[in-house]
Amino acid sequence: MKKTDILVVCGAGLGSSFACEMSVQDVLNEENIESSLSHCDISTASSSSADIIITGANFASQFKQYDIAAEIIYLQRMVDKEEIREKLLPVLEKVT
Repeated sequence: MKKTDILVVCGAGLGSSFACEMSVQDVLNEENIESSLSHCDISTASSSSADIIITGANFASQFKQYDIAAEIIYLQRMVDKEEIREKLLPVLEKVT
């Protein structure tokens, strides 16, 4: 797999996106997958060149306002490693 750029997004780009980023990193480490991870707010994400964006399901309507080329993963629980694993691994296979 190629190294992918993953961006974790929340409303302000601080608390929940950082906590989610740490959970995503744990999943990637457990799967021995190397990716570039960062976090930010929604408006910054709209102009990013990330391969994958991970965000809360509550932000789906806001993301629909933007033309984003990245694969977007919507989570119900931002720090649930099993949900992250279940949704992220198939998308990683798709984009690599």
